[in-house]
Amino acid sequence: MKTKPDIIKASWVSVFGNAILALLKLIIGFISGSFAVIADGIDSAADIISSIVTLVAAKIVLKPPNIRFSYGYEKADTVGTKVLSMLIFLAGAQLAISTTQKLISQEIVAIPSMMAIYVTLFSMAGKILLSLYLKYTGKKHSSNLLETLGIHMRNDMLISFTVLLGLSATIFFEIAILDKIIALLISLFIMYEAVKIFMRSNVELMDGIDDPQLYNKIFDAIKNVDGVKNPHRTRVRKIGSYYMVNLDIEVDPNISVRKAHDIAKDVENIIKTSLERVYDVMVHIEPEGNQERDEKFGLSEENISSGKKRTK
Repeated sequence: MKTKPDIIKASWVSVFGNAILALLKLIIGFISGSFAVIADGIDSAADIISSIVTLVAAKIVLKPPNIRFSYGYEKADTVGTKVLSMLIFLAGAQLAISTTQKLISQEIVAIPSMMAIYVTLFSMAGKILLSLYLKYTGKKHSSNLLETLGIHMRNDMLISFTVLLGLSATIFFEIAILDKIIALLISLFIMYEAVKIFMRSNVELMDGIDDPQLYNKIFDAIKNVDGVKNPHRTRVRKIGSYYMVNLDIEVDPNISVRKAHDIAKDVENIIKTSLERVYDVMVHIEPEGNQERDEKFGLSEENISSGKKRTK
């Protein structure tokens, strides 16, 4: 679960790459008079923060577990994502307010110059290169954080492409208001993405999982282990990019402790083999026919098929 130096290096590349693109777009946006390019520049500036959060999180998760954080610091990236979503939303909201004020005031604005198109084309090329690099490094080191950042860069390229189309239409038809409308749409998209990031991070912070089908995979895998009866009170949570699995199983009460231990070990191994990124599996052994079922947390296969939320 150690973060490789290449992940930190990739984060620095993303920081400097986005800083260059943001500075260029903001400068050219103001010079050319394009609100859409300025909006795109603000989005790239937000990406700098995103890259810094990734960098800081990559360093924090390296810290070993201690008496206060016995599970380590893997959720640092989740906390950082939550902060990042708020910052991105504020940036988009500020842009939406300023653009709306410009539209309401009906201020006469000059048609953006061709410089706005040139810098947008350059930005698209830069975002493509950053996206490919981050996704490659993320896959190489199994870093979901970097892969997500790479996908985000790809989405930014699509924003720049939208800006390019809007600028072309604005300059060709000589309708300056189109540029401000595009800027407003981009600001709304930025806020929408921020809300999605915020809501997605809630799942992990509340010890939920993004793929409920994992429970079906766990129960299907356990069926292949001899001696296992009634798997229940199954709980899966995510720490960083890894899953932690806890479950109870029943075994023949007449077998030896060694045999029960071997069965539990087989359950652990088959779950780790059947599912990706499982860091730990904790199996609790109970005698077959155990009647203690008033359990608040966890799921059984019966709960999954019936749609109930807790074990009875």
